[in-house]
Amino acid sequence: MPMMTAEQYEESLRQLNLVVHMFGKRVENVVDDPIIRPSMKAVAKTYELAHLPEHEDIMTAMSHITGKKINRFTHIHQSIGDLVKKSKMGRLLGRETGCCFQRCVGMDALNALSIVTFNIDEKYGTEYYKRFLKYLEYVQENDLTCDGAMTDPKGDRSLPPHRQPDPDQYVHVVEEKKEGIVVRGAKAHQTGAVNSHEVIVMPTIAMREEDKDYAVSFALPSDAEGIIYIMGRQSCDTRKLEGDTIDRGNMLFGGHEALVVFDNVFVPWDRIFMYKEYDFAGQLVENFAAYHRQSYACKVGVGDVLIGAAQTVAEYNGAAKASHIKDKTVEMNHLNETLYCGCIACASEGHKEPSGTYNVNILLANVHKHNVTRFPFEIARLAQDIAGGLMVTMPSDMDLRSPDTGKWLEKYLKANSDIPTENRMRILRLIENITLGTAAVGYLTESMHGAGSPQAQRIMISRRENMQEKQRAARKLCGIEES
Repeated sequence: MPMMTAEQYEESLRQLNLVVHMFGKRVENVVDDPIIRPSMKAVAKTYELAHLPEHEDIMTAMSHITGKKINRFTHIHQSIGDLVKKSKMGRLLGRETGCCFQRCVGMDALNALSIVTFNIDEKYGTEYYKRFLKYLEYVQENDLTCDGAMTDPKGDRSLPPHRQPDPDQYVHVVEEKKEGIVVRGAKAHQTGAVNSHEVIVMPTIAMREEDKDYAVSFALPSDAEGIIYIMGRQSCDTRKLEGDTIDRGNMLFGGHEALVVFDNVFVPWDRIFMYKEYDFAGQLVENFAAYHRQSYACKVGVGDVLIGAAQTVAEYNGAAKASHIKDKTVEMNHLNETLYCGCIACASEGHKEPSGTYNVNILLANVHKHNVTRFPFEIARLAQDIAGGLMVTMPSDMDLRSPDTGKWLEKYLKANSDIPTENRMRILRLIENITLGTAAVGYLTESMHGAGSPQAQRIMISRRENMQEKQRAARKLCGIEES
């Protein structure tokens, strides 16, 4: 079939039979649930933009398998240009949605598997890469959204998987059958899980031989029997139950996370891409992490929105000409564009892997993501500084509409006389949403912990940085002879 439209994507989700729980109850209509629906609409934007001529070059690609035009989110990078366009796509969608659009993690899982399945086959003579290409063609032909599931609950962090008091703290194989395997465990913090057609499971850490039952990677339909979704809470999430009130901040889009439980789930052999090859678990983690750390170009797009909101509220407040406001917006732009430099750099310095897939520069991808753990927090702080305290003390939309209180809010919350009070309230709510509310999960907390915590990037930087070469250069210039 051709690339799906946003409408076709929404309809495809209605065909799924997901087991989703939220607030202690089963969600019967996942697509139309008012808390979940804004996140679905954010994913739908990835389908909508792919059909617009002005975004075709960034949002689509040619499949290296079929030669057909496909959505870039299902593409395997075939060049440096593909990697650069991926970064540009992330910024575009972050700016268009003002939140997490959820589809990057599946794209990054596909690309990491295209590298590692090939490498496993080279060493062991297996046929994982052939299986993977068949699966990839299915994903591309049906324009599917995939949830890349890597993060296990982990239990006691001081213990490896095989020594956990509860073995289910990491997804593992509990039974092998003629037709496939049975797995049990859970994946945490799964962004966009209930908006996905497929779940791609990967190990979450490097493993030893004792952990081989945990060294497993596979893909399943998101509504496969035994998969259970438990929705995570977000700050201000129940504001979405209030309808189209300005208190939502972002009136169009949102994100979500879920705990995904695998309760004795059967996986057929043709959907298994790693099975006990423990020595490749770390390689899969490292490659996926590098790709996903590049994907934080999305935070630059959300940063664009926040900077625009800060400039707007400064104008609404009548403070835009103040020198300190100008200094702050310049600093916000400097930090945001520095992030963009990082994601473009790791793409531009990419390289071709033995499988033919182009990978990012892993060192620079980790440097980029490490900057993401810092700069958005400063951008958010400056936006809150410019916005003022009304951002968090402002009465509700219902008070604005009330015949008893509306006139007082219209009177006392007005600043610039040329700007309607409601517009000032709307832009303040958007800043609140991005820096404190539901979007703060996708902008701030995800900036910190998504694709690995800051320490994970520092470890990779220390491994990848060539300190010996730097020392050699220093010794050479000051006349120290090499021993």
